[in-house]
Amino acid sequence: MKAIRVFLIGVLITWFVTGCGSLGFSNIKTKEELELTSEQKLYEAAQASIRSGNYTVGINRLEAIETHFPFGQYAEQAQLELIYANFMKSDFEAATVAATRFIELHPKHPRADYAYYMRGLASYEKNRGFFDRFLGSPQSSRDVTAAKEAFIEFNELLENFPNSLYAKDAKARMLHLRNIIAEHELIIAQFYLNHDTWVAAANRAAGIVENFPSSSSVPEALAIVVEANYRLGLEKPANDALRVLALNFPNYNGFNNEGKLVLRDAIKNRDRSLANIMTFGVLDRPAVPPPLEIHIPESPRTAEAQEEGL
Repeated sequence: MKAIRVFLIGVLITWFVTGCGSLGFSNIKTKEELELTSEQKLYEAAQASIRSGNYTVGINRLEAIETHFPFGQYAEQAQLELIYANFMKSDFEAATVAATRFIELHPKHPRADYAYYMRGLASYEKNRGFFDRFLGSPQSSRDVTAAKEAFIEFNELLENFPNSLYAKDAKARMLHLRNIIAEHELIIAQFYLNHDTWVAAANRAAGIVENFPSSSSVPEALAIVVEANYRLGLEKPANDALRVLALNFPNYNGFNNEGKLVLRDAIKNRDRSLANIMTFGVLDRPAVPPPLEIHIPESPRTAEAQEEGL
């Protein structure tokens, strides 16, 4: 009889332990954690962890609120703070997922603009990467996929919440992102130009002018359009682009003192001898063609100024 009683007690203990595990309390290890069984206490504990910079513990507690109190008074706030905590932990992928989830669940929430903003900010930081943030390496020379995502996400914020508290900062970041993306496109256009792929260079550079007309890369892009079309023997497109460059960017550094745009052929690696490569260009230098000049078409505005003696 005693053995049966011991067996039943063992069964009850096993049932209690496994039952608690199935209810989601198996991860509660300490007495302190055992006391955090109410929604309010969990939320307060999560806040304390986040304020102290212990984001991992804060995230665990916020997730516990979602798990155990999905319809509680702190559930939506916990979802918002999960975005923040993951971002502060530099887990930008998790922050993006949390923000997207909040937007999908609560599109009309009064703080939905915060989720849109943080999603854009997470992509913005993903674009920068570790080396960019700490060593300052140029962003335009790297993959700009995340930059394009951030630009789109910030734009969604402005479209849905034009009067948002975060709108001003989003606009400023979009200007920065626009320049990064345009500069990246410019690097590709220059690559095509240096490899005599004139059509690809002209198309890529024209895309910069068309899609990023206010970016800092436009003058150089116009110059590439001029040179690429000139190499292709397309004088009218070359002169049209040159006219736009001259009128809008008269101080572009490609113009010489006589107001001519000077185009130079790049020295190609395939033209270099072994001696030239091994001596870093000191010996056996390849012949460099002289500068090519295209006269800038005189604009009506310039002609009028000359007639008035200006």
